[in-house]
Amino acid sequence: MAAERFQDPVRGRGATTIADRVVAKIAAQAAGEGLAAVPQAQGAVPRGGARPHASVVVHRDVARVAVSLELDYPSDVGRSCGAVRGRVRARVEELVGMEVHEVTVHVERLHSPLTRQAAPRGRLS
Repeated sequence: MAAERFQDPVRGRGATTIADRVVAKIAAQAAGEGLAAVPQAQGAVPRGGARPHASVVVHRDVARVAVSLELDYPSDVGRSCGAVRGRVRARVEELVGMEVHEVTVHVERLHSPLTRQAAPRGRLS
């Protein structure tokens, strides 16, 4: 009977809560890793582009993730988004221990060689 009592020493000692912003940061980093794994992609962040951004909604250890990113043009958008989806799902499940039911990828901008060379546009006075 004593052996049964010590099989799971963690049980009953409390709970671990992981903030949504922590899960979002992990998802954003994983999105960059997913882009870097695509052979056509020149890097996780297109030259002149922003790093991937993620937002997360967590309910009872189930996460729904939305990732926004920018890609180089030309690139295989479907393949890049698929790599991001797979990597985000795997890393969040692995590092946080949450199920990921949905990963939505929003491609906000495509960067062509011309837009990379142009000076950033801002408000003119």
